[in-house]
Amino acid sequence: MPIYPFHIAVQVRDIPEAKDFYHSKMGLSMGRHCRQWIDFNMFGHQYVTHLNTALGSKGKIASISNSVDKHDVPVPHFGVVLPMEKWKAFADKISLFIDSFIIEPYIRFEGQTGEQGTLFFSDPSGNALEFKGFKNIERELFANN
Repeated sequence: MPIYPFHIAVQVRDIPEAKDFYHSKMGLSMGRHCRQWIDFNMFGHQYVTHLNTALGSKGKIASISNSVDKHDVPVPHFGVVLPMEKWKAFADKISLFIDSFIIEPYIRFEGQTGEQGTLFFSDPSGNALEFKGFKNIERELFANN
């Protein structure tokens, strides 16, 4: 079954700040945009940042956390599942500008069904992102324990 592009829209406190983070630092290409929103291409998926002035210049999106593999995983979060080699390259790239990971890049469930590389960080507005890497996406993505 083919995988179709996903669309997600998130709130940000500042559009130029979001452009700097997602386009200039993360390297995501931009699509349509105006003063209140920007479409980004996040590994073939449509990721849209929308201005929420109620957040204020220093505001952050609130989240909770759940324990997964002895780490506090922020909820909500979103991101992309990549082949392991692309995940490793992505982890190296973002490590150059992410000052503080929520969860540093590591291998989760090592040696078990569903083994995966994972990392968590947030954008300047507090939107939590997770990027995963699998050696065999088709086999591991929806694997049973």
